[in-house]
Amino acid sequence: MTRPLLHRLLPRTLLARNIALLIALVMLSQVCALGVLLHYVQRPRVERAAAVFATYVTTLDNLLAATPPAARQGLTARLDARAQAPDEAAAAPPPNLMRAYRTYQRNVFLESLRAHLPADMPARWQTLGGQRLWIRMHAPADAPQTPYWIALPIPEDAQGNGLDAAILLSLGLGALAALTGYLIQRHLNRPLQELTRAARRVSAGETPAPLPTDGPTEIAAVSGAFNQMTQALQQAEATRALMLAGISHDIRTPLTKLRLSMAMAMPNDSDSSFVVAAESYLDQIETILQQFMDYAGSGEREQPEPGDLNALIERLAGDFAGLGHEFELSLATLPAVPYRPISMMRLLMNLMQNAIVYGGSGLAVRSWATREAVYVAVGDRGKGLSAQELEQLKAPFQRGRNARTHSGGTGLGLAIVERIARLHGGSLEFHTREGGGLEVWVVLPLGASTR
Repeated sequence: MTRPLLHRLLPRTLLARNIALLIALVMLSQVCALGVLLHYVQRPRVERAAAVFATYVTTLDNLLAATPPAARQGLTARLDARAQAPDEAAAAPPPNLMRAYRTYQRNVFLESLRAHLPADMPARWQTLGGQRLWIRMHAPADAPQTPYWIALPIPEDAQGNGLDAAILLSLGLGALAALTGYLIQRHLNRPLQELTRAARRVSAGETPAPLPTDGPTEIAAVSGAFNQMTQALQQAEATRALMLAGISHDIRTPLTKLRLSMAMAMPNDSDSSFVVAAESYLDQIETILQQFMDYAGSGEREQPEPGDLNALIERLAGDFAGLGHEFELSLATLPAVPYRPISMMRLLMNLMQNAIVYGGSGLAVRSWATREAVYVAVGDRGKGLSAQELEQLKAPFQRGRNARTHSGGTGLGLAIVERIARLHGGSLEFHTREGGGLEVWVVLPLGASTR
């Protein structure tokens, strides 16, 4: 229970966590330093001041007791002695949260002073009208009923004035340390941010520039390993594309020869069903080869151009309508989105073809836009699949259970669509359609640069 709560309270980013940790450490060190200063430096100093002050008060009390009555009146008048302490004088100084350290020092001074003075000599602290300490002297022997209250100046050590500059300087140094740590952490985080951006570009199929390796040793090691991984992926991609292109070329050549041989070998009056079946199988092989090539390419070399997605959707819907497949269109006004025309046409064509083959009825395409993204949804009323099955269809060579009865597929259709969507900075989502069936959403973020 404590661990999840701690995870929720901690900041999300490493920079924020390090800054929060740094500020907490600086604050803890300042509090500890202030505690050490008050307890081991200021408290003994204040206690010594209270002992000296108590000696001074005791001496003054003995002097007043030994002074003749005639001279005592003039002396008490000069000391502004009173029969009662003023109402502003309190047994303890009023608390002040903004200056808690001063209140602490005054309480220490009064506590130590009372420990050194007789119990019948109380002390009162006056803050209004000036800082003064009222002490009740012993009544003289010739007038035991009239004790004196005398106001004495408070020693500087008891007021804590000397700590103002020290505390302000300590807070300033703490703020400077936190700011310096923030700048250092931002400098250290910059290579990590560059690594994050480069990793996202690699995951989207782009080839990023090599990361610099002139930073700290640990960061340089990570950047160097990432550069090596990127180079290995580029070599693997080039090898894959070359291999698929070679396979396609090497297979299509004998297929063409086979078509020609079949056409020349069959007599004119022979049964044409065998030829039709053979031609169908050859067409399936050609389709499979083309899907492999589409997946290998997916339009990385095609340059994006601003265009109207709705116009492309309407053109494809018209083409399918000419083949007897009507799509219900519900198209909202869309902002101009830069996209690769051939790749985007292949994406929408694959989705609409899948809706025809596996859905059959309720064919529809709708589009809309928000502040963040443009959406295109292709739907049908076919038998729906579970969420896990839908996500698995994004992987190459995966086919849904509703595709088992259809031949000629390779399981690359949605993988091609997913790859093209990622190439445009977008994503592919599966949603259950209201009223039954399936909708496939193509999400293209606005402002995201196509790669």
